[in-house]
Amino acid sequence: MLDITVRRADAADRPVLERLWPLFQHDMSGFRGVLPNPDGTFRSERLDAAFTDADRVPYLVASGEHPVGFVFVRGLNGPARVLSSFFVVSGARRQGIGLRAVREVVARHPGPWGVAFQDNNPTAVCFWRRVAAEIAGDDWTEERRPVPARPDLLPDVWISF
Repeated sequence: MLDITVRRADAADRPVLERLWPLFQHDMSGFRGVLPNPDGTFRSERLDAAFTDADRVPYLVASGEHPVGFVFVRGLNGPARVLSSFFVVSGARRQGIGLRAVREVVARHPGPWGVAFQDNNPTAVCFWRRVAAEIAGDDWTEERRPVPARPDLLPDVWISF
């Protein structure tokens, strides 16, 4: 099992997160049907907002000097926090890193939480249900909500705890 650290990302970490972002977007493109921009990049508004919006915070997950993922949170000033983007690199998956990272981030921002994922992503379905049960026991809910401005997509699954 890899030792990890989860720390709030700062401006010096931004280039690392900018390199991880396309890997995350590539993974998600298979479930969202999103194609890269004409220049080969993916949209990065959520990445930008994680560093510029006072209601959001980015976290970098690392194993020693190696970045292995990230967690972006929004809703810091609202009634519930939302885990808005979450990624672990393929080489670090299935080692408990994701669950440990989520636990640490949730502990830093007490209160209600929500996370959305896609029903057609079986790995995410199992992972997020397990995370909810590990963190909240039986005190969590699941519902489907339409994706804003994307009626062509299946509804997102939202877990709240």
